[in-house]
Amino acid sequence: MSSSSRAPSDAASPRDRYPDALRAGALLVVVFGHWLATLPRLEEGLMVATDHLLVVWAGAGALTWVLQVVPLFVFVSAAVSAEGAQRRLSQGDRQLHWWAGRALGLARPTVTYLAVLAALSLLALVTGGRFLGLLNHSLTIHLWFLMMLLGVQALLPLGVWVDNRWGLKAVVALVVIAAGVDLLRAGITAPGQLLTLGERVTASAGGIGWINVAAVWLLPQQLGIAWRRGRFAGAGVGIGLLLLGLGWLAAAVASGYPLAMVDGRVGAPSNLLPPTLALVGVMWLQVGAVLLFESPARRLLARRPIDRLVTLLGALGMPLYLWHKLAELPAAWVGERLGLPIDAGVPGEAGFWLGRLWWLLLCALTVAPVMVAVVSFEVRRKRGLVQAGATPVILAGGAALLGGILLSLALGAMPGALFGLAGVVAASWLLRAHPQPAERLS
Repeated sequence: MSSSSRAPSDAASPRDRYPDALRAGALLVVVFGHWLATLPRLEEGLMVATDHLLVVWAGAGALTWVLQVVPLFVFVSAAVSAEGAQRRLSQGDRQLHWWAGRALGLARPTVTYLAVLAALSLLALVTGGRFLGLLNHSLTIHLWFLMMLLGVQALLPLGVWVDNRWGLKAVVALVVIAAGVDLLRAGITAPGQLLTLGERVTASAGGIGWINVAAVWLLPQQLGIAWRRGRFAGAGVGIGLLLLGLGWLAAAVASGYPLAMVDGRVGAPSNLLPPTLALVGVMWLQVGAVLLFESPARRLLARRPIDRLVTLLGALGMPLYLWHKLAELPAAWVGERLGLPIDAGVPGEAGFWLGRLWWLLLCALTVAPVMVAVVSFEVRRKRGLVQAGATPVILAGGAALLGGILLSLALGAMPGALFGLAGVVAASWLLRAHPQPAERLS
């Protein structure tokens, strides 16, 4: 890519808004996608259960080719952070120290979220509230992304070093590893068995497939580093990657991989637990779209109102991601009290999509006061905390953070938020320096 289409690395240069816009757009897709997937079920006007869109409508899996934007987050985050990682490598600075700062920045708002969930869980136990139990796992399932992001960011310097040494060959190597893992997992012994590769992979236990947690999720990070350094660019390459992605996904589904790139229920055939070769097709689609729309998007971002909107969404990104699922609680309560058609049956029935629109509207309306309260709290916090410096302390803090998130994921809001909160609080304390330099807290 020419130098005019990528922001210079000089600290005095204007911030490159295209990656910011990509992350903001992906954030909105995730938020609305999560709300869309939750289907409240009512009996005699009272909410009694929830379904997942993918469970009641298998065809919705095709929507996840667009809604599964986690690879895009990883891709863009790597592009933004690559030069900083290169500087730290060149200067001999400790990457672990930088990672501790990132982990601390995620731990602090997560403490607040889990504390509120824990309080609501205890309140529900005392009052016999129905809604929290019905949405129990829905309120914590999105935290898996934080765990995955921290994991891949810890390996960012390795990705930069590998790119320095091998360039795009590193991308090819990760694809080969992902493919090899799925072939071994499927037990392929003859070429004809490749026609049912996906069926064989997802019918087997995870086993060796868990290696793809690293290979598949590191792939968009490696692509982001390469893109930032101009190793591939242009609308022509973008179209080629889009076509590759469509062909890749078509072949994957034809061989038996699930259509959906997210999970509707635990235990069903999955492209996520562990990640499969099919998920790579979504990455080609997303990176292709980034390249194809880069020039028109940059022209649009040159307009001041758009730039301000991107800045605002960027500032609200983490709070909105953490708290958007909580909006389902008041949305369900309001929908039930007003008798709105938030339970619209199943796809194909009259009113289903109208019911979905009502549900999305209620979630959007109820998340607004939540965000006002959260942002008001966050801006009063001490800013610029200095992260811990000792390696054992950072490792302990990282383990506590990942453990707390994992408990919340596995157990849901009740009792997961209570146990998870303990781990994340410990992480928030361990990952900061003691005492804090006075000048940084002024």
